[in-house]
Amino acid sequence: MKTIIRRNSYPRQLNFVLARALIVAGFLFTLTPMADASIYPGGGTNGASSYRPLDSWSFYDFTNWTSDTHHAPVSFTNLAYSNLGNGSSLVLDGTNPAWLQYKMYETNGTTNLTVNAGTVMFWFAPGSWSSTNSGGTGPKEYGRLFEVGGYTANSSFGWWSIYVDNMGSNIYFSAQTNNLSSTFTTYISYPFSWTTNYFHHVALTYSTTNTALYLDGNQVTNGPPMTVYPGPNALANGLFIGSDSNGVYQAHGMFDSVATYNVPLDAGTIQQMYNGQLRGFEINPKNKAMFTLTNSVSTPSFNSGLDVIAGAGNLQCITSNNCGNYSPYIVWFTNVTAKAQGNGTMNITFTIKGGYTNYSYDIFATGTLQDPFTNGIWVWLGQGQPCNTYVVNVTSPNAYLIMGTPYDTSGYGLTDAYELLVAKINPNGPQTDAYGVPYAWYAENGMIPITSGLATLDPDGDGLLNYQEYLYGTRPNVSEGFSIWIGSANGTTVIP
Repeated sequence: MKTIIRRNSYPRQLNFVLARALIVAGFLFTLTPMADASIYPGGGTNGASSYRPLDSWSFYDFTNWTSDTHHAPVSFTNLAYSNLGNGSSLVLDGTNPAWLQYKMYETNGTTNLTVNAGTVMFWFAPGSWSSTNSGGTGPKEYGRLFEVGGYTANSSFGWWSIYVDNMGSNIYFSAQTNNLSSTFTTYISYPFSWTTNYFHHVALTYSTTNTALYLDGNQVTNGPPMTVYPGPNALANGLFIGSDSNGVYQAHGMFDSVATYNVPLDAGTIQQMYNGQLRGFEINPKNKAMFTLTNSVSTPSFNSGLDVIAGAGNLQCITSNNCGNYSPYIVWFTNVTAKAQGNGTMNITFTIKGGYTNYSYDIFATGTLQDPFTNGIWVWLGQGQPCNTYVVNVTSPNAYLIMGTPYDTSGYGLTDAYELLVAKINPNGPQTDAYGVPYAWYAENGMIPITSGLATLDPDGDGLLNYQEYLYGTRPNVSEGFSIWIGSANGTTVIP
């Protein structure tokens, strides 16, 4: 008999503002970008969508294992968590029975899963196994990913399950009713090849008209309409994530960002959600199987031209050290901390290591990562030098910081990282507008280089347009007045 673990107290809440200071050293121009992860179609975490999930599980509460809507599990045992996913992940991967059980129907009237029509979506990574067709051993049992009821030889109970075979090479969706027919129906069967610690996005849609399986955002197969459902006793026993109801037939892996819906989501929505969540897994430096960001080459090589990107910006240097030269080809952040301030902002402190002494490295920030990466709204925070420690105040609860190299392909004075992230300019393309004004000149004078019609604007109202200010060598943001000197036979005449 299983031991039911219950919590008498209300699950504790994490009442604090967290600045997700994702610090990434270097800038890769071939980087696949990410958007802010969300369980809600269309992005955003406020549920502003016609397809709000029935329930979802981010597994941030790995003490009581409450769902994102604060529903406590019926029972659980021998669970673990991992930080290899997009935050905390649920782990079921042991030799002892382990399970996580939730109600199908909550006492407040809400439903956690509908078995006749809906969508089940989650991220899963094998823990102690890889697929046999990838050189691994597989889970060595038919591992349950998401299950209601239980398979019986005489169909006496009812069963509804997403599971993988013992070789870890095929995924199935099957169901069985309680009519004593001794049969079950497999709606979905599809081969795959997975490896240890690598998360994959799984989405199953089902209804009385169709069933379909999506892996990593793409529809890979479809099946017949749903006609078989578990019996009432099976439904009353709730749903299980990662094992069967006895804690065996474990998936032997990690789960993250689980969500259920009472409608079959369309292909475009599933693809969008996969794209939006993927980067959260790929930029986790602790998961070596998925981490895609590497330190970029940081050869200190400024070409001749304007040195536009210079100055303190918003960064404040709090410790300055001369620690000698490291490898000029690798630069990174270290000693990163985030501390909440009284005004609701966050102070992020970090030290720059590596790089080359006396060369400065651009620091950029964004509140939301986009797809593609360079489409995001990035701001330049300033420059920092190796061995120094800096602090910057961030007003957004979600802050992503990145360090750019000092390389300037064009030699016009804007680093490649600045051009791609802030100015939205191709470092290998034209560096001036149609009037011959360098984009670097606009940036040097506090303007956004790609602003439409920028050359013919007059910010200081002195009668000179921006391109004229550039030609005459005057300042576009200071009304200095001007005179045109015209030579004449009687001397020099001034025409104001």
